[in-house]
Amino acid sequence: MTKPALVKTLVLCLLAVLFMTKAARAQLPFYTDDPAVTPAGVLHFEFFNEYDGLQSSEFPDLRQNTANFKINFGLKHNLELDLDFPYLSIYRAAGTASSTGLGDTDLGIKWNVHKASPKSWVPTLGASLYIEFPTGDERNGLGSGLVDYWLNTIAQKPFTDRTRMNANFGFLFAGNTSTGAIGIQTTRGHVFTGGVSVLHDFSSRLTLGVEAYAGVADTSGLGRTQLQGLIGGEYAIRNGLSFTFGLLGGKYEASPRIGGQIGFSMDFPSVFHRWHLTENGAANSRANILESTSWKRTSR
Repeated sequence: MTKPALVKTLVLCLLAVLFMTKAARAQLPFYTDDPAVTPAGVLHFEFFNEYDGLQSSEFPDLRQNTANFKINFGLKHNLELDLDFPYLSIYRAAGTASSTGLGDTDLGIKWNVHKASPKSWVPTLGASLYIEFPTGDERNGLGSGLVDYWLNTIAQKPFTDRTRMNANFGFLFAGNTSTGAIGIQTTRGHVFTGGVSVLHDFSSRLTLGVEAYAGVADTSGLGRTQLQGLIGGEYAIRNGLSFTFGLLGGKYEASPRIGGQIGFSMDFPSVFHRWHLTENGAANSRANILESTSWKRTSR
């Protein structure tokens, strides 16, 4: 995809946003997923752009820009289908050619296993299985060249009607977690991943949160470890359309040194419905979120 074509695609997506409605779920900018799934028959779309400065150990790779597109479709029986793919730009030191192009493509399915009850201590639970196909150019560092199989378990526990915690534990059976120059770039062995996020609704429109996310390979010879933190949030512009933002930093070679992210999310079904965001509406929305365990975004 050429730069003019990419710009045209982004402009069309932004124009389409002006006409989309329906309840958006707080998902971006965090990497820690939540147990909620897209309602049956609903098409949910997310886009984010993340610009990262890389660790010195990644030299000659200096910086990476990730433009990620994700589509979720809700099925019956609390199931959801996922498709996401990145458009990557890796900027390298002088004398080394930079790379731009599509990355690897993820296909996944997610299941909201259990919905929490106010009278029970058991949290809301979910699980997801992702298979990543090597559609990116491995020679230019845009793809891993591997088929990845990743299982993630998810839990969410509300503290109040405005504050909740999400926790993930994942296991990569084969492949690696890399997206371009970022992530654990193993070729053999397994990878364990985990994340915790705490979110608070400060108003009917604004949600802010913090997150810690990590990954480690089970073979010391692979020498790949990931540890990063993120501070960010979501601002509901209207029903079905949210603006997201985040600032992140990390340690070890598999994490970005520092980075920033902006994005948006929207749902498609109620194209012509208008909605006025009120405190009562937001309270009802939060109640539904806690009942069905809303919040979401895949690890790579």
